[in-house]
Amino acid sequence: MAQDTSIRKAQTRDKSGKGPARRLRAQGLVPAVCYGPFDKTPLMVAVDPEALTKAIATPHKFNTVLTLEVDGQTRTVLFKDYEKDPVDGHILHVDFLDVRMDQDVVVNVPVVLTGKPVGVTEGGILQQVSRALPVICKPAQIPEKIEVDVSNLNIAESIHISDIKPPEGVRFKTNVIKNATIAVVNIPEKEEVAPTPAAAVPGTEAAVAGTAAAPGAPGAAPGAPGAAPGAPGAAPAAGGAAPAAAPAKGGGADKGGKK
Repeated sequence: MAQDTSIRKAQTRDKSGKGPARRLRAQGLVPAVCYGPFDKTPLMVAVDPEALTKAIATPHKFNTVLTLEVDGQTRTVLFKDYEKDPVDGHILHVDFLDVRMDQDVVVNVPVVLTGKPVGVTEGGILQQVSRALPVICKPAQIPEKIEVDVSNLNIAESIHISDIKPPEGVRFKTNVIKNATIAVVNIPEKEEVAPTPAAAVPGTEAAVAGTAAAPGAPGAAPGAPGAAPGAPGAAPAAGGAAPAAAPAKGGGADKGGKK
């Protein structure tokens, strides 16, 4: 689709760096640079950020062709790069690319998928791999978007750049992206079912506990070596008194008394 150029005024600046850039922003302007294959020396300019935002409020967005008026001269440019404030999103710096309306340029154009794939109705998952494609065309022929119909994609099928017909006057820069994948319908992942724990048999837990502490276990139950009553080295009988010694045979004590 052909597009009209938007004319915006710009003023030259002779200083670069953070200090001059801050002073420009304090005046409500944004530092910018124009460069390209036609002029060896980049041109430093300052532009109105609000006017610039309005100028690119088109379906082409950053691919909108702009005409800058600088000191009575005009330059046809495209956005090449820009820097935005991470907090409020305001434009902080802009790089413009000088272009000629009769010469090809390379720009990235957004890809828009259309239709509902057959594979999605069967449970597949559509994944868009390429969000933009580099194209070669005249500035006035830059398309707003590249529409790709994915209605015929089945599960595990994909569509590539070689399957797409570019708009009139446009060709894909295939030496950079080769046969890039645009979209694919992935196979749905199977849900893993957690194994059901075996039901406990009533009484097994008590039986296991009783086995662990059953009498006769070494070092635990009565009767173990070194612990049973009467064993060598065992504790004396209850009451703390040692059992009386058996009388000597023949009654020696009595004989002493008769003397």
